[in-house]
Amino acid sequence: MMFLIFRAMYQQHNTEQVREILASYRIGRLKGYRADQSVPSDPYKSDPHQERLPALTVLTPKPFNAETPNELLVASAKTPNDLFYVRNHLPVPEVDLQKYVLQIQGEGVKEVRLTLDELKSKFRQHKVAATLQCAGNRRSELMKVKPIKGLEWRVGGIGNAEWTGVLLRDVLQFAGLTREEAIQYGIKHIQFEGLDRDVTGTSYGASIPIEKALAEGGDVLLAFEMNGQPLSRDHGFPVRVIVPGVVAARHVKWLSKIVPSRAESDSHWQQRDYKSFSPNVDWDNVDWSSAPAMQDMPVTSAICEPNADATLTSDSEDVSLKGYAWSGGGRKIIRVDVSADGGKSWTTADLIPSTQSDGRAWAWTHWAASVPLPRDLLKPGQVIELVCKATDSAYNSQPDSLSPVWNLRGVTNNAWHRIKIPVRDDKSTSSTKPAV
Repeated sequence: MMFLIFRAMYQQHNTEQVREILASYRIGRLKGYRADQSVPSDPYKSDPHQERLPALTVLTPKPFNAETPNELLVASAKTPNDLFYVRNHLPVPEVDLQKYVLQIQGEGVKEVRLTLDELKSKFRQHKVAATLQCAGNRRSELMKVKPIKGLEWRVGGIGNAEWTGVLLRDVLQFAGLTREEAIQYGIKHIQFEGLDRDVTGTSYGASIPIEKALAEGGDVLLAFEMNGQPLSRDHGFPVRVIVPGVVAARHVKWLSKIVPSRAESDSHWQQRDYKSFSPNVDWDNVDWSSAPAMQDMPVTSAICEPNADATLTSDSEDVSLKGYAWSGGGRKIIRVDVSADGGKSWTTADLIPSTQSDGRAWAWTHWAASVPLPRDLLKPGQVIELVCKATDSAYNSQPDSLSPVWNLRGVTNNAWHRIKIPVRDDKSTSSTKPAV
């Protein structure tokens, strides 16, 4: 009834009377709110949307996170820049090179400010082939054991590139930080800060141990090129840290500041994320301070061909497999074993030759194998379980199952990689699915 009265009054242009009546029902005002207040702008509107290829498998559009399709992971030793997986935590910053400055400040150093041109001209440039792997790579498998908060990365949260830049240790020494100075001032960590910020203005940050930063064979780069091209915006233009053998979360993009310190970075991503816990730890009992921040990654491998959409025919004799293997800390892959019966019998895969020496084997190893199929399982309706596992130069090998490595963040999954391929009865007609 009240609505009908208001409508009649409004139609008779008695708007002031309507306002007066409605004002009597007001219970308060929102502080600072204006009726003409504009809607907040999209913080991701300046992301490089047009540069992103549709071939990438998108996990989230804002922030943008996407992985490389399986078959492209083994197409070449270097992952093409525009097909390299993308892990963004925050909006991609727009960087004006005319204003860009990299700052080095903190304990034991003189404050230094370097433009990109100065970084390129003052220090000797180096090239390092290194694999980057997201901490959550293969998280989707762990999610089948028990729910996990996080992106459902499959096997494509990894890529390999040749990075060009200057050594972090050279830049630190230029700022006055030698190994002796680090000992004198008790410096234990090198902190990094990016130009990407959240709505509060907080930047992404991370840190690495001083031993890695200053090691002659540590090969930590302040990189400005990726596979011979300037870094794209999604990959950290104009400068990002490359920390070979270490989880990609420490390879800070859009680098703005380097800080030698006695303490680790106090960033959320160093203190309350990218840590792994026992399977019995969950969100109701986790103590973030009880686990160290992830650095070196464990040995892992994955099958990229065939993929889970493939099928086998009942007259198949063998199956061709391709994949990658990698271990953190510069440990070289010395063997990959593959199986076509769930791990009951094994075939040793052929490794693609690598020129890197053990201790500095920063890049992944591709492998391939032709595996005989078990005749007793080649029946229509049956499923063939393909498995791979890698061993590194320290004789670390992958665990056989997922449950023991489950953790609340779904990181460091390095269990045997398994895919199941169905068998169909189609001896005379070739499959429309990927050939195996």
